[in-house]
Amino acid sequence: MSLLAEQLRTEACRRLEESLARVEKCVGMLNDEQLWHRPNANLVSVGNLVLHLAGNAAQWINSALGGVPDERNRNEEFDQHGPVDRDVLLAGLRMTIDRARTIIRYLDEARFESLWAVQGFQESGTAIILHVVEHFSYHTGQITLHTKLLLNVDTGYYAGQDLNASG
Repeated sequence: MSLLAEQLRTEACRRLEESLARVEKCVGMLNDEQLWHRPNANLVSVGNLVLHLAGNAAQWINSALGGVPDERNRNEEFDQHGPVDRDVLLAGLRMTIDRARTIIRYLDEARFESLWAVQGFQESGTAIILHVVEHFSYHTGQITLHTKLLLNVDTGYYAGQDLNASG
């Protein structure tokens, strides 16, 4: 395995875990009403975003790269109005991401380079991993924004770190 492939594996798994911890923190801060609150007709709730993150990772990594049957119904992720038990919601996301991280960790070089059919696209294994990490981070930012707007809080992601340090 090349150094680049190993670095991609390590960083993808680290970034997925980091975003997952942030999602879990935000969901834990919200009550059921806030978790399923839709600010307007063009925005979905934090609960919907959690369902969507699980669906995306399950389809793109667990199914495409891991061979698990693709049973995703994307529309249901957004049609849900809750409440769904937060422990069940988070357990589903955690299980999906744990499986995805395992698949990424053991992906051989040929699977990084091969093309895979997923959601109507032909993507390399590398592109699939980058898509899921980027997609997860994007929606984690939305979940964080929802949480900050609803609660007027600092999520404390960087508490104790000097982000002004150089080098």
